[in-house]
Amino acid sequence: MSVSVRVPAKVNVQLAVGAARPDGFHDLANVFLAVGLYDQVTVTPAEELRITCEGPDAGQVPLDRTNLAARAALALAERRGIDPAVHIHIAKDIPVAGGMAGGSADGAGALLACNTLWDAGASRAELLAICAELGSDVPFSLVGGAALGTGRGEKLTALEVGATFHWVFAMADRGLSTPAVFREFDRLGEGLDIPEPVASGELLEALAKGDPDALAAAVSNDLQSAALSLFPELADTLAAGRGAGALTALVSGSGPTTAFLVRDPESAEKVAQALRVSGTCRTVRTASGPAPGATVL
Repeated sequence: MSVSVRVPAKVNVQLAVGAARPDGFHDLANVFLAVGLYDQVTVTPAEELRITCEGPDAGQVPLDRTNLAARAALALAERRGIDPAVHIHIAKDIPVAGGMAGGSADGAGALLACNTLWDAGASRAELLAICAELGSDVPFSLVGGAALGTGRGEKLTALEVGATFHWVFAMADRGLSTPAVFREFDRLGEGLDIPEPVASGELLEALAKGDPDALAAAVSNDLQSAALSLFPELADTLAAGRGAGALTALVSGSGPTTAFLVRDPESAEKVAQALRVSGTCRTVRTASGPAPGATVL
């Protein structure tokens, strides 16, 4: 008996970041859109908790109890008094350390898979509470679709999306640490009056109408300057995608993956091909959203 769960990547179409809080976190207005790049997490009864991983950059994924998938299994097991003796196998297709919530996706996937395998009976609300304890992006990986995340990103409000949006993603040749990007955001903002983060009305309206041009005009990422400060070459990737006809280009979350909104699948292929030959990135993927959240297969 095993249970497999498919769980999507995300792109942040808006990431508004407030000043650092006393606990070290930042208040966010984080507009998530799930996109059709997926990891698959399979859990099987075993003699003890162990993790294996396959797929692109699998060698960068920790296989100990620091992995969010392992932490998810342990958190649910502790709440239910269950022995967390499972083999968690992660088939990666979401970029590792790419700002697309691959680790968070694995956490959400493992949580849903273990809840199903163990017949643990955790409600949706309880699963979301565990997700929020695991990390700011984990609740959205469970929910999928499109949502506004507030607090540190874990408090979700579902959003209407009026059409499918088409994207190209360019993966960089090295990773960026999310904590390092936030530290650089704080450094760049020293002495500045950083406003409270709020969702853009224009952006929410563009999503609801399914209007790619309006969405392109409204996307924003307050972490982009920090990511570019730490990884200046990303500017060349952004320029290459814009030059190939992308409606807009931005760093995805804390980076270093760059995201390009395009009008349709044909445009996606054109921009992807231009990026592949530009020499500014390692690999290129196309995907569309919104995509469903964690789903038992």
